[in-house]
Parts: sequence; C-alpha cells; structure tokens
Amino acid sequence: MAQQADITAMRRAVELAARALGATSPNPVVGCVITDASGHQVGEGFHQGAGGPHAEVHALRAAGVLARGGTAYVTLEPCNHTGRTGPCAQALIEAGISRVVYAVGDPNPQASGGADTLRAAGVEVEQGLLEAEAEAGNIAWLTSVRRGRPFVRWKYAATLDGRIAAADGTSRWISSAESRADVHRLRAEADAVVVGSGTARTDDPHLAVRGVEGAVQPLRVVVDTEASAVKPGARVLDGAGPTLIAIAEDAETTLTDVVRLPRAGRGLAVPALLDALHARGVRSVLLEGGPTLAGAFLAAGAVDQVVGYLAPVLLGAGPAALADAGISTLTEALRLDITETARIGSDLRITATLKGA
Repeated sequence: MAQQADITAMRRAVELAARALGATSPNPVVGCVITDASGHQVGEGFHQGAGGPHAEVHALRAAGVLARGGTAYVTLEPCNHTGRTGPCAQALIEAGISRVVYAVGDPNPQASGGADTLRAAGVEVEQGLLEAEAEAGNIAWLTSVRRGRPFVRWKYAATLDGRIAAADGTSRWISSAESRADVHRLRAEADAVVVGSGTARTDDPHLAVRGVEGAVQPLRVVVDTEASAVKPGARVLDGAGPTLIAIAEDAETTLTDVVRLPRAGRGLAVPALLDALHARGVRSVLLEGGPTLAGAFLAAGAVDQVVGYLAPVLLGAGPAALADAGISTLTEALRLDITETARIGSDLRITATLKGA
C-alpha cells in the first residue's frame, strides 16, 4: 500500500499537470515532483508547451544536486524517445534518481518504454499511484492516442425541462453568469471549439476565451456545410484567435480559412472533420454546437463526455438540447455515467461519460 507521503507528492504532480490544460497539444499535460533521499520535496515542474522542456526536466532543474538518491513522482510514464526534447528517462538516470513512481503508462508506442529503461539502469520503478486521477486530468491526450481522434466534450445549457431556447427563439440568458464564466474555463482547456451553421446564423458567436488569465485561444471551428452561414465581418473572423470554417467539398466560398470535407446526409462527415482537426494538432474539442450538430456527433459515436448546465427554469416549448442522434427506440438510448455534479451559480452542472466509453 502506498505511503501517505507518496500520495501527497503524486497529488501535487496531478495538480501541476492541470495548470497547462489547453496549452500543450499535441503533447500531454504532465506534472512532476522530486523529493530528496530523506523524502523532502526539492523540485517540481510541469510541461508548459509543445517544444519546451518536459515536466521531469523542469523538476530536476529545480532540485539540482538534491535529486541524487531521491524519488521522482510523474503523472505519465517518463518518455523514452528523442523528439524536440531528449528522453526524460535518461535525464532521470543522469540526475541520479533512485526511484520513479508514475501514475499512467504511456500508450504512445513512439515514446513508451521509459520504465524499462529506468529499471535496466537500476532505478526502482512503480506504476499506478493515483492512476484514475492522473488519467482524468490527461483524458484528452490519452483519448487522442488511443482512438486516433480528438477527445470530444459536448457542452450545452438548458432549462430543467431540456429546452435551449424559448418558442420564439430567445435564449439569452438561460444559464447563470457563473455558468457562462465556467464555459470560458472549458474553452481555455480545449484545443478547438466547434459550432454549426445554425449557431453561426442565430448567435454570430465569438467563441474566444474571455476572463481566463494566460489562456491560449482555441481554434474556432464553424461547421458550415453550404458555406452560407459565416459572412465577411462575422465575429468569429475577427482575429482574436485562429479560425477554421469546415465546408462541403463542392461548396463555393470566398473565405480563405476553410477545410473541405465530404458530405454525410445533410451535413459533413463527422469522422472526416475530426481527422482534419487531429492532423492540425487538435487533441481536445469543446462541442458547443446546437442540437443538430450534437446529434450528428452522437450518431457518429464521437462524444466522449457531456457537460450540461441545467438552469432552474421551465419553458414547456422550444428546441430541445439534442436533435436526431439516430436513436429510434428506448433500447438504443445512450446511457451515461455521471462523474460529477456541482452547483454553478443558480445552475446545476452535470458531467457524464457514455457507458462503456
């Protein structure tokens, strides 16, 4: 059984990793804590951005000579390859670390094997401490490696009876100011924010992050199949962040920041869209689109997590949060596992994953 000191150090490493959510793609978020031979913390660090030093290097630099004979706690198995930076397993060996505890094994075949390299050098290696916590914090990158596509979080705000707007189309504001601020946190953690043509026409959304210090602006993506919803002068084209308009292969447009994708039904092929985003280094998507786009993603099996903001409001009429998702009978319903509930202002935020995901 793990000692409390080990748990405390690894939990700190998980906290450190979370500081860089939304800033490291296509790399993972990783945190590292170094303790000296007597168990006192002497260094810590986290991976701050692709191309920069990894978490272990930051922590080793902070620890200096005190790392010799000490323990490194890392949220992800130390890498074993040379890319834009050197292998962290070798850096730990050269620093004289005698024990490495890591939470999650690296599923990337190009970088895995660090644990074996460490053991071969005589370093004591342990895996699995706070694995669930570390995996949850790094779920976007892990999903992208395991499935070959970005992690998709579908966010929506609705009344308690599931309406996202009134019968006349008015929707501002169903959710509380606190919930809307929380959505900006979700945007800051994502590599891309995706909406559809209906949202583009109705709301002229900006999709940039506001109110989050140090946030890296996500790629703003509009799925505009017919190239008819995003017009010159649209807020999403204002330069506050990068923008990409996804259109059909045969659509005509004068816009330049576009990607052409095959059609699927009345829209675009969701797998092709995710492939295109993955090729651009996008590892996490915040799906903020309306009910039609959400239905298309769910029908394609491309939603990994659902975050719903439920307001204590009743409308009784108006569009529902989700349109056709290819479900025709109750036995085909997509069942969810609720992983968190929280009060956000006057609203209830529910986070859930699809069963079996």
